[in-house]
Amino acid sequence: MLALLFLVLLTTSLNLHVEAQDIGSRIKVYANRGDNITLPCHLEGQSSLFGNRIKWTKMENDSTETDVLISMGFHKKTYGNFQNRVYLLEADENDATLVLTDINLNDYGTYICEVINGLNDKITEVDLELQGVVFPYSPRRGRYNLNFHDAEAACLEQDAVVASFEQLFEAWKGGLDWCNAGWLNDGTVQYPITNPREPCGGARTSAGLRNYGQRDKSNSRYDVFCFTSALKGRFYYLILPKKLSYDEAVQACKNDGAEIAKVGHIYSAWKLLGYDRCDAGWLADGSVRYPISRPRRNCSPTEAAVRFVGFPDKKQKLYGVYCYKTQ
Repeated sequence: MLALLFLVLLTTSLNLHVEAQDIGSRIKVYANRGDNITLPCHLEGQSSLFGNRIKWTKMENDSTETDVLISMGFHKKTYGNFQNRVYLLEADENDATLVLTDINLNDYGTYICEVINGLNDKITEVDLELQGVVFPYSPRRGRYNLNFHDAEAACLEQDAVVASFEQLFEAWKGGLDWCNAGWLNDGTVQYPITNPREPCGGARTSAGLRNYGQRDKSNSRYDVFCFTSALKGRFYYLILPKKLSYDEAVQACKNDGAEIAKVGHIYSAWKLLGYDRCDAGWLADGSVRYPISRPRRNCSPTEAAVRFVGFPDKKQKLYGVYCYKTQ
């Protein structure tokens, strides 16, 4: 039986929390971007961690491990992007729990805590999962134009990262249905189908993720599935008396102390905040979209969605603009 753990830890400088499920020998921790969280690891049945070697690593998509933190008594060292963001909680003499602050999109994944005491090792695996939204993306030049490296850059430009299989699977369970194949972060190409039909693998096939398998990261070209999490700023439609060209839209956001919003911003606001507006507006990539959380006549009548108008001529003055202001 799954044991649901919810723990709130208070220190003098940080509010820390972990919302986790203990599943057998693995632990899942759920967080939002910007959170300060704890990844549990405890040594049981022994008197003290003092004098032991504690090593935290993160599993990468290619199955290699990245060092996060190593501790030997009073000597501790952190690595790479984790420097100045991680430390051991050390709530008691058997506690090797890792504190990870200011969670970002790249922190998603599996972490391994290894406590070494002579010949005796204790290993704990913790899966850090971010609450967020998966969205399909293709650039202005059209579908199936991104190799894997272009896909990574495209997601990053939209305040996102390339989605994992697990993230796409959860999105499919939530109803995501998309007939264009896209890159995932493990180098595979897949797409989610909830309503089987002829153009998307056949009408008589079962619903699920269609998998093209591993593809050449440099020469194969597809779309991409991106993942983004909670916003750290404010997304909004800028009320103005007239419609704008793309350049005027960019300037209007600047004049309001903001920047023109990215595709990741609109999806995050729509999915996680329930943002709803029936006005088509420019976004940073030159696309025009609008978010509908309450389907209604003339505004995505059949489903809640981020509606895609297209990549119009940037000189057209037919649209408003969505802005994003950091906090």
